Amino acid sequence: MDNSGFEAALEGRVDEMLSACTTCGACFTACPIAGPAGLGEADPKAVVSGVLDIVRLGSGPAESEKWAKACMLSGECIKACDYGVNPRFLLAMARLAMTGKNEPRERRKAGVQNFRRMSEDVGVLSHLQLSDDALERLGQKPSRRPPADNGELPDVVFYTGCNVLKTPHIALLCLDIMDAIGTSYKVMGGPSHCCGVIQLRTGDTETSSRFAGNTMDKLAQSKTGEVLAWCPSCFVQFTETMLPTFARATGETPFDMTPFMRFLQRNLDALRPLLKKRVDLRIALHKHPGVAGVMDAAEEILRAVPGVEIVDLAVPAVGLQSVNLATLPFYKKELQLAELEAARAASVDALVAVYHSDHRELCAHERDWPFRIVNVLEIVGESMGFAQEDHYKHLKIKQDVDAILADSADLIEGHELDRETARKVILLGMLGDQPLPLRASS
Repeated sequence: MDNSGFEAALEGRVDEMLSACTTCGACFTACPIAGPAGLGEADPKAVVSGVLDIVRLGSGPAESEKWAKACMLSGECIKACDYGVNPRFLLAMARLAMTGKNEPRERRKAGVQNFRRMSEDVGVLSHLQLSDDALERLGQKPSRRPPADNGELPDVVFYTGCNVLKTPHIALLCLDIMDAIGTSYKVMGGPSHCCGVIQLRTGDTETSSRFAGNTMDKLAQSKTGEVLAWCPSCFVQFTETMLPTFARATGETPFDMTPFMRFLQRNLDALRPLLKKRVDLRIALHKHPGVAGVMDAAEEILRAVPGVEIVDLAVPAVGLQSVNLATLPFYKKELQLAELEAARAASVDALVAVYHSDHRELCAHERDWPFRIVNVLEIVGESMGFAQEDHYKHLKIKQDVDAILADSADLIEGHELDRETARKVILLGMLGDQPLPLRASS
């Protein structure tokens, strides 16, 4: 499909939602970040009406622009709408419209720069942690194994997205669990299978649709037509923007996408008998509600692990994942500190995150607080009798570029990484990825 067809289909979807929206303001009232964004006294109807103006005209009232820019993709607005509108999608379209103030060349340049930076970070950080065999298993190196003769399609495609490869033990645990329950899969992901969200954020819809279209062609390769998504940003990008738009333009939906945690929940009967080992931990779950049902699924799976006790810390759960809270950095720091303090007060043994960006931002705090910080799948894997080492946390806790380089020297040499590039990525892409400073460096 050419870009003109994609843009026409996208405009058609937007126009339908604009017509359906009654500007009742329910979505704004339900939004958990309106108050922290300084919009607590704003008139909900006026703010929503202003968002529609932004979508149509590229600009609108200051309060409406502020709300659109502050969006953390919590998804509460979707639940609040009674008129079939996806307010989160309209806010994304408002942000897209606001990029129209920039020249097309500048939008494309920004998208290219952001994509290259992400690709470099993912490539270096994954290679600092993984052998060739592990990289091949995650689809990041050409397979040295001969292709299967039967040509049979796998049950599902497992789509990593890009950034989980910075914390690859999480993705490897997904594969270990699918192996154990007997689900066959093909792994796709990384920058070569981009969802297009980086380009969409800068306003480069042409490149975004091209990248996403190429990836969708590759993902539609399973018996069931199901793609298991790890990354919530990719999930929202495909299910709310790309797949519905391509379906409108072509009349076809190439696959259905399911969050991996909901897939595990659906297969809990197969998983439960494999959870044999007691894991005696008092834990708290670090929550982000942006993809419906994922946190509930994670909690149900954890409750199936013998020995696990779950404590509710009663702290706000907002956003799609930790990285999305960057729209309000001071609020983000407050939330993370409040959760760490609540976890200490509750005497938990572990603070358990689901998504990869949560783990990246929180894991080094393990050095300073009296509990572990782990991913939910580490607990599941432990109960099933296997583990994947969390090299990322091991390296990040060092808080020293030279020490990290020394620890990774064999892999740097084996993968022929440029040492200065590795130094830059460690400094900015690992140690710099620390919204709430560690105690010793605050």
